[in-house]
Amino acid sequence: MSKLLEKALKDAIKEEKCTIGAKEVLGSLKDSKLIVVSQSVQKNFSQKIEENAKNAKIPTVQFKGSSVALGRLCGLQFRVSTISFTSITDANITSILNENENE
Repeated sequence: MSKLLEKALKDAIKEEKCTIGAKEVLGSLKDSKLIVVSQSVQKNFSQKIEENAKNAKIPTVQFKGSSVALGRLCGLQFRVSTISFTSITDANITSILNENENE
């Protein structure tokens, strides 16, 4: 995964500008600017998150790894199935999306 995404995740967690967990992300979509979904998320949650995000015009990134790997990338000691950024610059969003497409 990209270094930019890793840095953005760690900064967001440190500054408490993110929402962690599939149910929490679904409940706080209106505050989200970017959503990262791991491969460990149940299909029904993943589809629901992607549909709602698409309707709200929020970009989503499919993390190519498990929730354990996403948790480690965030610097946390537990699994992270889904995380949404509540405060991230448009330039960072564009860069993360471009890097994700190129992988």
